[in-house]
Amino acid sequence: MTIHLIYASLSMRAFNRWAGNRGLMRHGAFDEGYALHILLSAMFGKAILQPFRLFASQRRTGAALYAYADLDASALRDTADAVATPDCLDVIDVRQIRSKAVPPVFHLRRRLGFDVRVRPVRRLRQDLMDSQANRLISKGSEMDAFRLEAMRRFPNGWADPRVSASNNGVSRESVYAEWLAERFGDAVSVEQCKLVSFRRSRVIRGKGRGPEGPDATMHGTLSVSHSKSFARILRKGVGRHRAYGYGMLLLRPPKTPRHSSSC
Repeated sequence: MTIHLIYASLSMRAFNRWAGNRGLMRHGAFDEGYALHILLSAMFGKAILQPFRLFASQRRTGAALYAYADLDASALRDTADAVATPDCLDVIDVRQIRSKAVPPVFHLRRRLGFDVRVRPVRRLRQDLMDSQANRLISKGSEMDAFRLEAMRRFPNGWADPRVSASNNGVSRESVYAEWLAERFGDAVSVEQCKLVSFRRSRVIRGKGRGPEGPDATMHGTLSVSHSKSFARILRKGVGRHRAYGYGMLLLRPPKTPRHSSSC
């Protein structure tokens, strides 16, 4: 099956208006990824454009949407022409959708740069006591991978406020790089990995507000170890919440070896 990289432009004003009319802005909270998941499902079908990544302009008037799909631009336009409502078409001009076929084979040891937005969380396998917050975190809960690693290494918290996880050998970047490498598995070898942005955000799922968690963008360089496995990662995405704007592996030119460092 050929993988297609899709590009579409969005009107953010129309998108915000559409989301408001659909009741997706609740008590001042707005999860763009969740709203886009609903919009794309309504226009093209569930999980057709997934994973995806949204890049909004600074003034948030326009935005660029990228996604991986099994269908090309022509097939996507045919679907939208048949089923999309006029207000959806105000958000995405389907006449402007573009696509390109991703190379079917990435040769062994092919070096590629990458850019990926992820939600680096782990699910608890058992109840966990947070000694600093003095509360029990239930089995099955999602936790920031960095916070979980810090709690594992320092179960009693940090008595001295000057002591932090980072100066005890635990950095957010190193924990997230390890988390990402686990999800790549044997498909690639990661040469360099850098945390370029981080914030915390709360997701909305269904009719309620979901958990707050990490929202991180990682840049780096990888070397392909297994072509078919790498293609599956491209198509499927990385980590959790892939249906909501996380996990899309965008490829970039690699850094030269002399500028790269191991993560």
